[in-house]
Amino acid sequence: MRRRLLLPALLLLAALLGVALLVAPRLLPPGEQSPEVRFVREMTQHHTQAVDMAIRIRERSRDEALRTIALDMLLSQQEQIGQMRGWLTIWGRPWGGEGMSAGHARQMGMATPAEVARISTLPPRQSEVQFLQLMTRHHQGALAMVTPVLSAGVRPEVRALARQIQGAQAAEIRLMITLLNGRGAQPLPAPGVAGATEHNH
Repeated sequence: MRRRLLLPALLLLAALLGVALLVAPRLLPPGEQSPEVRFVREMTQHHTQAVDMAIRIRERSRDEALRTIALDMLLSQQEQIGQMRGWLTIWGRPWGGEGMSAGHARQMGMATPAEVARISTLPPRQSEVQFLQLMTRHHQGALAMVTPVLSAGVRPEVRALARQIQGAQAAEIRLMITLLNGRGAQPLPAPGVAGATEHNH
């Protein structure tokens, strides 16, 4: 008798589970104005400048420690750019689109074109200081960018990348400040973070 009652109960449970799976909400691709798409586009813009600065200092500096740090930065950030563009492709979003305005980029630690150009034109020793100061401020801006993403309900892969950026760049800031001190220089003032959650929409 128990076996006869158990079989219909199991069949009913299987049917209910099947219906639940069919009606369960699926993880849809993020929309154009979503925190994920904004973060990925803006961080790609931010990373692109870091890669440019790292390439420039490797062409000027003969300091092997600094050249190694710059190589680590450009390789890791190029890889992350590829990862973020891959997500945009999967999500059906163009790589281009609305990025940071000049003012917002400045608040997020990005350098002006003239500041970046000086890495290539200053004497090598001054060029190293210029790079370290600009990249320290740049990394501080990246930490401001990841903070709202870590506290928002974003997709797990985006949150994981934000944590990775946070850990790596915080460590690199400490190292770059040590290198600046060794050259008798100090970091630039940290970028203003008032616009950390502002976007150009």
